[in-house]
Amino acid sequence: MSFSLASLVIGAALALAAVWLARRYAGFRAQRPADYAGTAPAFDIRERLNGPILSEGLIYGPLGKVTSRFVADMEARWDGDCGTMTEAFRYDTGTTQDRCWTLRVADDGTIAAEAPDIIGTGRGRQEGATVRLDYRIRLPEQAGGHVLDVTDWMYLMENGAIMNRSQFRKFGIKVAELVATMRPRP
Repeated sequence: MSFSLASLVIGAALALAAVWLARRYAGFRAQRPADYAGTAPAFDIRERLNGPILSEGLIYGPLGKVTSRFVADMEARWDGDCGTMTEAFRYDTGTTQDRCWTLRVADDGTIAAEAPDIIGTGRGRQEGATVRLDYRIRLPEQAGGHVLDVTDWMYLMENGAIMNRSQFRKFGIKVAELVATMRPRP
């Protein structure tokens, strides 16, 4: 059986179009903050990410296997629309990692976020019961020093807990995923 070059090109174009459509309209990357407009309770990070916070989570590798578990103590403080949030991670391997975010929230719900290991400024938005934040992070040297594109989605639950799901990508390919809870520390 022989195929013409034209049929191969058309087949490849259709396959690429299907992948593009699936990425754009289905799954994690297809979510938009506007999809959650009107959901409750309203997620204002100045209120919900404030004071001492306990976070517990898992990191999955590219094949879906848990590669790391962590507990993080966080502390956030706000002065109007500007805040700082420190994170102290303890991983199951015994390693630790600290980060200090500077956060700014505009009147329209957009968020600007900076930290020493973030390249440039992260951009996000709070809408309804959710917050989305996109940024580029440089991993520590002991983790390869790679630069990854990150999308964080945080979902506020009725009891005040926050469910966090993040995907990490390199060249558009998902290389890791994080799932964590965050809740006020008593």
